[in-house]
Amino acid sequence: MKPTDADAARIPPRNLGVPREAFVAVWREAVGRAEAADPGDVDGYVDGYVDAVVHTCRWMAALPMRTALCGGQARSPVTLRGWPARPDLIEAEWAAAQRPDAFTPDLAARPGWCDGVRATLAWAWCGDGPPPLAVPTQLLAGIDRQARDTSQ
Repeated sequence: MKPTDADAARIPPRNLGVPREAFVAVWREAVGRAEAADPGDVDGYVDGYVDAVVHTCRWMAALPMRTALCGGQARSPVTLRGWPARPDLIEAEWAAAQRPDAFTPDLAARPGWCDGVRATLAWAWCGDGPPPLAVPTQLLAGIDRQARDTSQ
């Protein structure tokens, strides 16, 4: 389920190393790709990677799950901790993501999962590198410009 504007407004700013609008744009793009994925597709890399981006964004946003089957808090993407994301836990997940043996075995076995988590945390938490998924350039350019304008 794509994050709503109300969801976006509730994301703790301290959980992000990028502008909230850019984070939400990437999260929405990931959800859209996951929803559009062909369940019969055998290319698990794309699905595991995209699912990891969706899951990591949901966890970093510290928002409860809204599904017909379950509620509650999203678990962390590496260690499956059941606590809402906050800076110290995000930093711990980032450190754990650097060690392949730290991933829960079921998740590590999903093609693309580890790469998706690392790419998302590197960008969204550390502010390092490009977004984990391409989003329309004009959207991110406008957000970057807006962030610079408000920081001056």
